[in-house]
Amino acid sequence: MCEQQWYFYLIETKSGSLYTGITTDVSRRFSEHQANGPKTARSLRGKGPLTLRFQQRGGDKSNALKLEYRIKRLARPKKLALIAETITVAQLWPELTPP
Repeated sequence: MCEQQWYFYLIETKSGSLYTGITTDVSRRFSEHQANGPKTARSLRGKGPLTLRFQQRGGDKSNALKLEYRIKRLARPKKLALIAETITVAQLWPELTPP
């Protein structure tokens, strides 16, 4: 049985705040956030329009959770550098970069 592929993503709110999450299906999850319904993350409710700014493969669920935790702790300029692709996850945490 093969492991399911997980992704981490960054969403920008109307006010410019950045939200980090993980999922197995980025488009489905982003649609759920945009719908502003029961499956929307609490911190994103009423903060639209939302823009999906970044997504990347995170490996298995354990690895993706570790990446999500570390990205959430990054300062805003580092998150913006990830979005602009001037820095990569592999440069920040080579040990967590999926093959």
